[in-house]
Amino acid sequence: MNHIRNFCIIAHIDHGKSTLADRLLEFTGTITGKQLQEQVLDDMELERERGITIKSHAIQMQYNYNGHTYILNLIDTPGHVDFSYEVSRAIASCEGALLVVDATQGIQAQTISNLYKAIDYNLEVIPILNKMDMPAAMPEEVKDQIVDLLGCKRDEIIEASARTGMGVNEILAAIIERIPPPKGDPNAPLQALIFDSVFNPFRGIIAYYRVFNGTLRTNDHVKFVNTGLDYHADEIGILKLSLEPINEISAGNVGYIISGIKNAREVKVGDTITHVENPCEHAIAGFENVKPMVFAGIYPVDADDYEDLRSSLEKLQLNDASLSFTPESSAALGFGFRGGFLGLLHMEIVQERLDREFDMDVITTVPNVSYKVFTTKGEVLEVHNPSGMPPVTHIDHIEEPYILAQIITKAEYVGAIMKLCIDKRGILKNQNYLTTDRVEIIFEMPLAEIVFDFYDKLKSISKGYASFDYHPLDYRPAKLVKLDILLNGEQVDALSTLIHQDNAYAFGRRICEKLRELIPRQQFEVAIQAAIGSKIIARETIKPLRKDVTAKCYGGDITRKRKLLEKQKKGKKRMRQIGTVEVPQSAFLAVLKLDS
Repeated sequence: MNHIRNFCIIAHIDHGKSTLADRLLEFTGTITGKQLQEQVLDDMELERERGITIKSHAIQMQYNYNGHTYILNLIDTPGHVDFSYEVSRAIASCEGALLVVDATQGIQAQTISNLYKAIDYNLEVIPILNKMDMPAAMPEEVKDQIVDLLGCKRDEIIEASARTGMGVNEILAAIIERIPPPKGDPNAPLQALIFDSVFNPFRGIIAYYRVFNGTLRTNDHVKFVNTGLDYHADEIGILKLSLEPINEISAGNVGYIISGIKNAREVKVGDTITHVENPCEHAIAGFENVKPMVFAGIYPVDADDYEDLRSSLEKLQLNDASLSFTPESSAALGFGFRGGFLGLLHMEIVQERLDREFDMDVITTVPNVSYKVFTTKGEVLEVHNPSGMPPVTHIDHIEEPYILAQIITKAEYVGAIMKLCIDKRGILKNQNYLTTDRVEIIFEMPLAEIVFDFYDKLKSISKGYASFDYHPLDYRPAKLVKLDILLNGEQVDALSTLIHQDNAYAFGRRICEKLRELIPRQQFEVAIQAAIGSKIIARETIKPLRKDVTAKCYGGDITRKRKLLEKQKKGKKRMRQIGTVEVPQSAFLAVLKLDS
């Protein structure tokens, strides 16, 4: 065990974390020749296209140092705020972390947030200054920021460039010297923490775990403590670029287990694996259950695909433990699920993965957050969906969730960012200068206001320099109303939203205008209305497609033309009574991007 090191990499999005992981794999000889490509661990197409890490990946490396061979287990982590749950799982499985900071940008909000998580778990943190080969690098200024944040010595900060390979040998030496070896007793009863799992159509579910105590061998009879189910370990092994079977894995190491599990509900991230004959006394305190921040309906385009969508979501949940879903039905869209996500990007990624990995066409409704509705009878209801709201006469008051938002930006953008936050009903709590040019602003804001387009606006205002992180606070009373969208007098429940009273009129007006552009013209007139209760607050009309019935009248009395026009008008009126309007998926998505 003295020759094992478990570590993760903490960094803000786009600070060079995936490239550094590539260099570590290359320098330790884990990948060679043909396997050598950029972002080796980002093996999902989506990750490569967007240049972000979505999933945490585990890989084992071997490195010779001072005549000894060391096993290094790297558990790679994402950098985006929406995937912070992945980061917490990786941190729980490690003894050390590499803190990677971009020398051209300095410390960002997500770096600080993930660093505090690492410190809570008592991880040994190794600060690394990346992108030192860039002309815009500001090593001295950024080192000052790191020293202020970590309280470390300046000479403990390793200067590196993941692109050129500079400083990688020093990083490997620091991992071995500074990160403590794992603790644990290989002879004690087995205790292994599941930190991830993946579905394989041929072999069933593959669970990844970190062994804290005991030893796991092939064909052992094991059970999962939380579910209480037992299995035979058909195959165990270590995680290289592909899975490598071995006969035993003991305390301190990271590996995988295949035991022919076919049902996705049987494997829970954070569960403990132990032996049936000699079980451990108690389960490992796993990570807390994740609380979704954003809710949206997920419906199959074809109603017959409902069961397929359920099994696709279960398989996706194996690989993405922060996704939660419950069945629900909608008058407009039929049967589907209410999904809980950590943020808008997370929701977008889930939708994209359902399409690519499971070939599922889905419609996602307008995202919203969960509200607490206090009724006049003294009941408290938790409402995720506007259609679940009781009648207005039964509501005493509504409370909405608030968050503590931390924004780090350059001093020149402070004014514009403050205006954006105040427009979104934010309350300024604190503002402090980290350096002469970098400011940290802390706001309390309603979560509902940042769900739509806050992140995009923040990036465009600050030319990409502002970084943003948030934590849930509490629920507070709010003046909220339910805004309904009607097409020809029929309510489209998938487009209903709960919105603050002051913003309702402008929002209703914009939705109507947007829908007028997106809904194709019909043979009859379509009225698009926004309503609060029975009061219509905005209206747009889509003109009908019309045949020129008077084309054949060339001269003669006006009554001939009028007769034909009246006949056409009657036909259009009858059509309107029996005609239905198809709302395209682009209309649901456009509501999310109303400002663009």
